Amino acid sequence: MKKGLFLIGIVVLAFAIYFIFFNKTSQPADEGPKQQPLAQSKNSDAFNKPFNQALQAYYSLHDALVNWDTAKASASAKSLQTALSAVPYDSLKADSGVILTAKSISGYINSDCIGVAGDSAISEKRKSFYEMSDNLFDLLKTVKYDQQKLYQMVCPMAFGDDKEGKWVSNIDSIINPYLGLKHPKYHTAMVHCGSVADSLDYRAK
Repeated sequence: MKKGLFLIGIVVLAFAIYFIFFNKTSQPADEGPKQQPLAQSKNSDAFNKPFNQALQAYYSLHDALVNWDTAKASASAKSLQTALSAVPYDSLKADSGVILTAKSISGYINSDCIGVAGDSAISEKRKSFYEMSDNLFDLLKTVKYDQQKLYQMVCPMAFGDDKEGKWVSNIDSIINPYLGLKHPKYHTAMVHCGSVADSLDYRAK
């Protein structure tokens, strides 16, 4: 009888151990911050589709700079340029002054794209990216982009110990495009250096 109870105890213990260890391993791994789904917009699909494509090209450029990939950075800048040229600002539900301002800022970003694509050194690409990021944040405010909450990030030492650099992100985690993953001095240690400087949220409340 005692031997039977002992065997039952071993079986129960084995099931308990199996459940504990295998249940843990079946949990999904942390895949990092998730992008927010797009919200219902006041603007038309005709406006939002190319504008969102432009944002995706900008994020691709950001990722290329993080990875010190000059070829991808140039290609992403050209994709951003193409997407922005297709944005129908005249379809915005705004007065003519806002539309003209949006077109003007878009022209500045176009020039920044030419700079990023034309610069051979990644340090120069990052300078053009900084100008682009400031202009993009102004454009987002001008058109009142309302499909996601967006963030303006800042690195206090993007161009040296006392020269900052900013960028736009659709997540609130810092992934620094100025110092990146292959910095000759810091290597990967400074990829999370920075903070949230500002944010925009024009989504319907």
